[in-house]
Amino acid sequence: MGILENKARARFFYKYLSKVYDEVNAFIWTEEMRTEAIGLLDIGPDDRVLDVGCGTGFATEGLIEHTERIHGLDQSVHQLEQAEEKFGRRSPVRFYRGDAERLPFADSTFDVVWSSGSIEYWPRPVEALRECRRVVKPDGRVLIVGPNYPSRTLFQKLADAIMLFYDEDEADRMFQSAGFGEFEHHLMGPSHSPEIAITTVANP
Repeated sequence: MGILENKARARFFYKYLSKVYDEVNAFIWTEEMRTEAIGLLDIGPDDRVLDVGCGTGFATEGLIEHTERIHGLDQSVHQLEQAEEKFGRRSPVRFYRGDAERLPFADSTFDVVWSSGSIEYWPRPVEALRECRRVVKPDGRVLIVGPNYPSRTLFQKLADAIMLFYDEDEADRMFQSAGFGEFEHHLMGPSHSPEIAITTVANP
C-alpha cells in the first residue's frame, strides 16, 4: 500500500496541495481529458450526479454544463473549501464531507456516479466501488478515472510506493469483485502522455 493510501496522510497532503491543486492538476488531468470522459456518458439535465472525491471541483465544472443536479463529496475539508469558494453560495451544487468507502446516501440515489483522481487514495478500492454501485440506480452509470500503471520498472516502483496505480487487468478484477456486470476501459491522457489515465465506465 502506498503512503497516500492512508486517509490521514491524504488529508494532510491535500491540506497544502489544495492551495495550488488546480494549477498542478492541469498538467495531469486536463480539460480535454475531462471533456472526453464526460463524452462517454449521456448526461441529461434531469440526471442526478454524484462526484466522489470532488476535490476543488474541477470535474464538477465540466459536469455542471450538462446538469445542475450535482452532489460533490470529499474527505478533505481544505479541498471542499476551495470548491465551495469556486462555485459560490448560490450554486446548485451541494458539497459534503465524507468517505468514499461509506457514502452517506441511500441505495439507488444517483443516475451517474463519477470519480476522477480519487481511487488512487482509497485504501480499500473494491469497498468504495461497491458503495458507488450501491448508490447508483439500476439503469445508471459509474465512471471512475484512475492512474494507469507505468510501463517502466523504475516508475512502477515509485508508483507502488506512493499510491494505487493499476492496469486494465487489475481494473477488471476490482470491478468484478465489486459486483459490476458490465464495464469497459478507456486509456486517455494529454499529448505528452496519452495513456496516463485509465477510465472505466460501468453499469451496475
